[in-house]
Amino acid sequence: MSVDVEGLTHRYGERLALDGVSFAVPSGQVFGLVGPNGGGKTTLFKILSTALTPSSGKARVAGIDVGDGAVRRKIGVVFQSPSLDGKLSVAENMLHHGHLYGLSGPELRKRIGEELDKFRLADRAKDRVEKLSGGLQRRVELAKALLHRPEVLLLDEPSTGLDPGARRDLWDALRGLSGVTVLLTTHLLEEAERCDRLAILHKGKLVALGEPMALRGEIGGDVVTVRTRDADTLAASIREKLGEAAQAVDGTVRLSRDRGHEFVVRLVEAFPGLIESVTVAKPSLEDVFLAKTREVWT
Repeated sequence: MSVDVEGLTHRYGERLALDGVSFAVPSGQVFGLVGPNGGGKTTLFKILSTALTPSSGKARVAGIDVGDGAVRRKIGVVFQSPSLDGKLSVAENMLHHGHLYGLSGPELRKRIGEELDKFRLADRAKDRVEKLSGGLQRRVELAKALLHRPEVLLLDEPSTGLDPGARRDLWDALRGLSGVTVLLTTHLLEEAERCDRLAILHKGKLVALGEPMALRGEIGGDVVTVRTRDADTLAASIREKLGEAAQAVDGTVRLSRDRGHEFVVRLVEAFPGLIESVTVAKPSLEDVFLAKTREVWT
């Protein structure tokens, strides 16, 4: 396994940030960590990137314990905040990063050229980083992180600040990597859908683990979404009158129901004049996220 986490626990004083988290990531997989704010994904990322020592449990990357300094040669890290020097050119940023890993001379120049070609940056090698768009800067970050040939690439919210086109380019680049395991944190469920497997964290616990399609299948049935002027009141009325586990979410009422299209007729007849529109759909990853973090169904 490229990443192996066993019973990982971490406390910040009295606050439990990670509570016995365990999972494994096979080589070559794109694995996503998803969770609400305070769920534990940032703490887990810091531990895997060696920026934080866990309170207890084990974490190994590329077969090496994260407490062993040797693991840093096996990982490439792209943090949410840029780590490039804006006053230096793209090539200069790459050059100095290579020196940190003991690379120099023809071998370093060769690797820089290969990474710039891989991320379509060769024509921007002499450009100062501060002149580049956010999407191009993120590609430079990726090229830099892969310069020393890591086995595992760790990305913290990689799409932050990117427009849809740049986000697509980023994922094209990630999917084009060969033999590199990618582990990323994200709060974008659209991005999470692109991962091979996901771990959903909530209040420090691992509440779901699996392929996006399989996780959607765990919800079952249909998701009925109702638009109304007073979502809280309608949700309470549906629970009381129809016995359904309806909840108000972002100004709508949502519930999970087998044969949702048949239930809609009953719903409209029970609450005439209160319903503006109704949609019926199969569960999305958002429905999984809300269900697993207990923000919709209990």
